[in-house]
Amino acid sequence: QVQLVESGGGLVQVGGSLRLSCAGSGEIFSKHTVAWFRQAPPKEREYVSAIGTRGLTTAYADSAKGRFTISRDITKNTVYPQMNNLKPEDTAIYYCASGEIMSARAFIYDYWGQGTQVTVSS
Repeated sequence: QVQLVESGGGLVQVGGSLRLSCAGSGEIFSKHTVAWFRQAPPKEREYVSAIGTRGLTTAYADSAKGRFTISRDITKNTVYPQMNNLKPEDTAIYYCASGEIMSARAFIYDYWGQGTQVTVSS
């Protein structure tokens, strides 16, 4: 079993930055890929980024490329997406998810956190 807890969300102005955290517990978390998705109702959940088990492989949605950087601290079982140059369209609830395979498809992931709200004001 894996438990994921997101933190770091909040209110930020356009052009600002936020660093989210996803802390994982459970023995298999270290063997899992971790991804971030976001959802701004009524839109569907959208893939943002993912990172491999050792933090060496990363992937980004087009909307995140050049602005977001994902990293992983294996010693702390935590994944961090650093989000820079935030835009109003980045406003959403951000979720981390973990699973055995890296994918942009949400259904691939077995475990999900509760989400953290990011609001970008203009």
